[in-house]
Amino acid sequence: MKKLFTNYNFEFDKNEKKLIATFCKQVLKQTEGDNRFFAEDRVFNSILEKLKTGNETIKFTKEERSRLQNQMQENVKHIKKEMSKAGFIKRWLYKSMLKQYDAILERHFKG
Repeated sequence: MKKLFTNYNFEFDKNEKKLIATFCKQVLKQTEGDNRFFAEDRVFNSILEKLKTGNETIKFTKEERSRLQNQMQENVKHIKKEMSKAGFIKRWLYKSMLKQYDAILERHFKG
């Protein structure tokens, strides 16, 4: 049975906040200046501001949660694809990133 209400309150630890903030900055850097990505810029700026407040519990809107989740899932797919082509050292670095993103997705965005 599908849940009727979804909780958009998240409690990220310090490392997760730092990783998500870095991820948001990357997305903003890639999409800045392009009018097609105005909505993404707005959403990820909002997420970044909420992470900077330092509150224990962070409340996302439905749009923020879904866009962050989708972007992280796409990033995980991209990392997996790059890992298959990468050499040993690059694969070792990608493996660390992949574990961190998978942990965040599993802990906060499953279900």
